[in-house]
Amino acid sequence: MIKTTIKTLAVAALVAGSAVMVSAQEYKIRATANSNTNDEDYDGLVVFKNYVEASSNGAIAVELFIGTQLCSNGAECLQGVADGSIDVYISTSGGAAGIFPYVQVLDLPYLMADDRIAEHVLSGDFTRTMREMALEDSDNMIRLMTIGNTGGWRNFANTKRRVAEPNDMDGLKIRTVVADLPQELVKALGASPTPIPWPELFTSFQTGVVEGSKNGITDIMGMKFPDAGLQYVTLDGHAYMGALWWMSNAKFMSMPEDMRRVVVDGFYALQQATFASPKRKSIQAYEDFVAGGGDLYVPTPEQKAAFTEAAAPVYDWFKINVARGPEIFDALTTAVAVADTDVNAARDADLK
Repeated sequence: MIKTTIKTLAVAALVAGSAVMVSAQEYKIRATANSNTNDEDYDGLVVFKNYVEASSNGAIAVELFIGTQLCSNGAECLQGVADGSIDVYISTSGGAAGIFPYVQVLDLPYLMADDRIAEHVLSGDFTRTMREMALEDSDNMIRLMTIGNTGGWRNFANTKRRVAEPNDMDGLKIRTVVADLPQELVKALGASPTPIPWPELFTSFQTGVVEGSKNGITDIMGMKFPDAGLQYVTLDGHAYMGALWWMSNAKFMSMPEDMRRVVVDGFYALQQATFASPKRKSIQAYEDFVAGGGDLYVPTPEQKAAFTEAAAPVYDWFKINVARGPEIFDALTTAVAVADTDVNAARDADLK
């Protein structure tokens, strides 16, 4: 468990960090994202930096490190958050699952219907519940600040044929990450999961090592996957691409309450920016995909229901096989039910 691997380092970092801040009479936040300046993560960090520095009247300085300057993968970066060498880090659920397995709940398919539902869920008590779990499991070293978005929605895409219903997935070799949950989903739909590192995916499409993937349209177009033969995208929207924003709890709690409030509000601004960024970027991405000859298919409500039914065994797998799975599954499904009620009531009111 992470407690046993980082506790000593974190205590030393807390003592050293406190001494530096007292002597310098200012606060510096070192934030990193293993992406690039065209990514939603960067958009969010720019908003965060601007808000925090302005609202603290310069008392807090935010330094941005984009790419792999400070760390190269989820485990290494979260270790850095725990030991105090990194203050803020953004991960996907896959990047944090090795330490906090239950964050994979965000990858469970077809639980959140659309952006309004997802944004309602991630802006409320569900995120606070996951924060409490992560603090407990990291011995109060790693704090989940917010959950935003990184790339819109995951959809199935492939090089072979239009996928309109689950049977069309039969036999397709679908690229997944190494994590178990996405592999279980692909198997439940009758396809063959094939773990491939992200940098190797373009060549893997070209050579037929894999025939499909689970990605958002901005990633598909940003990586030029249509040039490698990826010509079919099905907008099944099976998972919202959540972005988990982590912070060193020692750094956060070392600040006075007024500065912590600024940081919390900064993460709210960051979250809103990452909610909005993929919506804008996806417009051009979809246009470019279709203009290049790509086949873009929207399942009917009946076909979407068939996908949901076929994927249902993954829920039981998650609750049985993932540590603290039942706890976080209940938290998410409860939050989704509340969001459904609130959002649909708002929609009904606006129709009158």
